[in-house]
Amino acid sequence: MTLTFIETQKGNVYIHPDRNPGVFKDLSFPFETCHSTAYRLTHCTKQSLQNIVEKGGSVSLALLEHKIIVGFAVLDFPDQNERWALPGSRDIMELKAVEVLREFRNHGIARQLLAHLFSGDFAEEKIIYLTAYTWTWDLDYSGFTVRSYRDMLVSLYTPAGFLELQTNEPNICLKPENIFMARIGQRVPQKTRDDFKLLRFGVFS
Repeated sequence: MTLTFIETQKGNVYIHPDRNPGVFKDLSFPFETCHSTAYRLTHCTKQSLQNIVEKGGSVSLALLEHKIIVGFAVLDFPDQNERWALPGSRDIMELKAVEVLREFRNHGIARQLLAHLFSGDFAEEKIIYLTAYTWTWDLDYSGFTVRSYRDMLVSLYTPAGFLELQTNEPNICLKPENIFMARIGQRVPQKTRDDFKLLRFGVFS
């Protein structure tokens, strides 16, 4: 995929599908100084992003003038203590975060981050799921209601191939507005598809 850039009032933002852990050392990461009681960042340090790439995950970055991280999307394997971690399988991954600095929102950066994150053929060999919990949403800044914020997230992820799916996972079920979605690649084996369907309801084959 060719390098994408987005014009903003603060300068050009370039989208990089970087999977090299060495890329992070020379980049600024202002998210570390962004503290808010209204919502919680899933990844709040540059080191946490680097660690994911080092262990085989993927991170796409939005870089202001190639120097400052103003957005990122994170794809990683589920923790081994989660229900989604099939023993011995690398077929299931989690979209763990899509974050854009407040002053750079509403420029289509999040959509471009997702497009670059899934630009490789590897995504067609994976089931990629995401969870979205209301208590992590930036409602105060956005001015959205819980319902409209939910609708915004669904409209963001759907063009990337995600579909809403039912699950009895306890954290999802705590609030009706919480979201569980998944993107099932075209080359995912039927056995993995069947196992994932069972996992959604806590059944382990």
